[in-house]
Amino acid sequence: MRTLRITATGRPLDAVDLPVPTPGPGDVVVRVRAAGICHSDAHYRAGRSASLKAPVTPGHEVAGDIAAVGADVHTHAIGDRVCLHYLVTCGRCTHCVAGREQFCPTGQMIGHHRDGGYAEYIVVPARNAVPLPAEIPYEHGAALMCSSSTSLHALRRGRLAPGETVAVIGIGGLGISAVQLAKALGALEVYAIDLDATKVAAAERYGAKGVNASLGDPVARVRELTGGHGVDVVVEVVGSPTTMRQAVQMCAVQGRAVIAGLSRENMELDTYRELLGPETELIGSNDHLLAELPLLLELARRKALDLTEVVKDHVSLDADEVNGVLDALDTYRAPLRTVIRF
Repeated sequence: MRTLRITATGRPLDAVDLPVPTPGPGDVVVRVRAAGICHSDAHYRAGRSASLKAPVTPGHEVAGDIAAVGADVHTHAIGDRVCLHYLVTCGRCTHCVAGREQFCPTGQMIGHHRDGGYAEYIVVPARNAVPLPAEIPYEHGAALMCSSSTSLHALRRGRLAPGETVAVIGIGGLGISAVQLAKALGALEVYAIDLDATKVAAAERYGAKGVNASLGDPVARVRELTGGHGVDVVVEVVGSPTTMRQAVQMCAVQGRAVIAGLSRENMELDTYRELLGPETELIGSNDHLLAELPLLLELARRKALDLTEVVKDHVSLDADEVNGVLDALDTYRAPLRTVIRF
């Protein structure tokens, strides 16, 4: 089968032919129909993840059809449309049983710790193959498995309640989903912050109030728009010390700043004025949960979450095309989400 592989970090992906995988007793083999190209994939290719061991096939946003099932699998049939939960876990440890499978000590992420979806076929445990409703295109089903699911988990970590206000910092694939999901979960008002005017405009088309951070201090603007109060929940998906601090500064009294953007840099806070005094909560958000996916997919099926503005481009399983998208992601020039279409 055709694959694109990280054969060595710090260099472009290579096209490699590999055997079609065979399922173990509890596994399914999925014929990939769409695989999202995520900013994380650019980080993995560049070697910014110490836990990645090349060679590996990237791609953790995957949707397709069941092509083969293991002997012990009775929940899926050949031809079923599915999208893949990207965390492969033991299902038995304390964290898995408690619904915190992202902390499973033996957990692996497809496309990172084990082969992912930049390939014609992929094998995963059957429990990772989630039914994909017919109303949702494969391309959208793939993107739902990372950008949208991560945004939903962040909003849940922030304990968003109906009638509260939300700010989203960073209107990429995660941010545009977070805007819509906040609305679907009952947010009274959503503020969308980005340096890119076209991305702010995209969020406005989904009902957000846009804040162009290139035109001035976004914290001051959010404070102005909220009558000086700030917002109840801020979701930060950029991953820079500046925007992480801005998330805290935008919070209302007893607001919650949820950090979902990836960064290795330290952030600074005025611990009294920005954290202790207003009783602000600073919350980390890591991945998402299998149990959250049915709600996410139902919201997408009902069009409460529309990924038309997220999936903006398509490429084929071609090394030059995909490396070009990863290059653009590395320099923040890529559209919201490009998907490999098979």
